[in-house]
Amino acid sequence: MYNQSGLKKIVNTALVNLTYNTESDRLIDPVKYVLSMGGKRLRPVLALMACNLFSDKIDDAVLPVTGLEIFHNFTLIHDDIMDKAQVRRGFPTVHTKWNVNQAILSGDVMAFIANECFLQSPAHLLAKVLRVFNKAAIEVCAGQQLDMDFEKATIVSQDEYIRMIELKTAVLIAASAKIGAICGGADDRNAELLYEFGRNLGLAFQIQDDILDVYGDMKVFGKTSGGDIIAGKKTFLYVRASEAGSLDQRKKLQDLYVSDSFEPEEKVKMVTEIYDLLNIKFISEKVVAEYLRNALGYLEKVNVAHERKEELVRMTDSLSGRDH
Repeated sequence: MYNQSGLKKIVNTALVNLTYNTESDRLIDPVKYVLSMGGKRLRPVLALMACNLFSDKIDDAVLPVTGLEIFHNFTLIHDDIMDKAQVRRGFPTVHTKWNVNQAILSGDVMAFIANECFLQSPAHLLAKVLRVFNKAAIEVCAGQQLDMDFEKATIVSQDEYIRMIELKTAVLIAASAKIGAICGGADDRNAELLYEFGRNLGLAFQIQDDILDVYGDMKVFGKTSGGDIIAGKKTFLYVRASEAGSLDQRKKLQDLYVSDSFEPEEKVKMVTEIYDLLNIKFISEKVVAEYLRNALGYLEKVNVAHERKEELVRMTDSLSGRDH
């Protein structure tokens, strides 16, 4: 059985060794840049761990699951443009380092590089792998659309927010687990259990991301503290505070989010004070823990020996202290 750090090394090696059939270095330099920034490689590592549940041979899965990481980073390049984000994982974002047009084009080509990776799947599994991936990719775009729609909405319910992050974040993590299971030879039931495991893991992952945006250490987290507040993005913390707060607190929160009259640091401080008064960090951490319990419940039902699941259990347990 492989451990998480060993699988991350395998993924990083695969990313470094990618060949790009293009005449333009300028097109590919931002691709290499964004893939060199690091990160946990959660999606391909999770896929390889799911594969390893059912098979000791993971070699044939390495290139296909690398496509998951390339696609994920493609979405980050475009998200950063939409969010006007300046920093990603402690580095300047692609559109900041180059320009918006370059970031769009280099992001676009990553979608097709990802497809090249998926085409390396074993022939008898290719259609199944592509169906799972394409469904997730379309849902990710739908989730991003909802995220943008929510920026203009005055009120977003908790259920609406959960559905948005399920589409934008959780379904790709779920698809990663399912694709890995398929590559490992899992039957349909076990593959679907791993999809549900990944979906719950993904929901926990995004809510934890929302918590870290406000309460995380920037040196560890690699993003500007309170970046979502400054950008006016409605996060799980904002939605919970809007539902739990008094009329005055809700009004103040809404005013802070739409107003341009506050300095960014002042805006973050005032919003955080409302969160603290309402105990939003603790409430949000409880929701994260609930989704992690749900994830482990699905993993428990997967029909392989318990000792083969230990690395996935460790990954789940470590999520609440994750870096991005």
